[in-house]
Amino acid sequence: MEITNKTKKPLSVPLPAGKKLFLGPGKSGQITQKAAERPAVVAMVEAGDVEISSEEATKRQGGGHAGGSAPSATRHGGTGAMRQSGDK
Repeated sequence: MEITNKTKKPLSVPLPAGKKLFLGPGKSGQITQKAAERPAVVAMVEAGDVEISSEEATKRQGGGHAGGSAPSATRHGGTGAMRQSGDK
């Protein structure tokens, strides 16, 4: 499941086992069904601070990376040759 911060402030979403998911303004992250059912998360959804969507809906809408991909040599500024490492 995907959770999205709908506020203009960073949020800390409480998760099971005492963990927290930190979401910046407009950012999203992955949580489990068990985490989505926690009372604190349900309260955040009801308040409109976060929105939870299932992964199937995201995949159907064409979720993922936008735009084309550049060749790795130009993206990283290298020539494409591998660096040598280890003992010489």
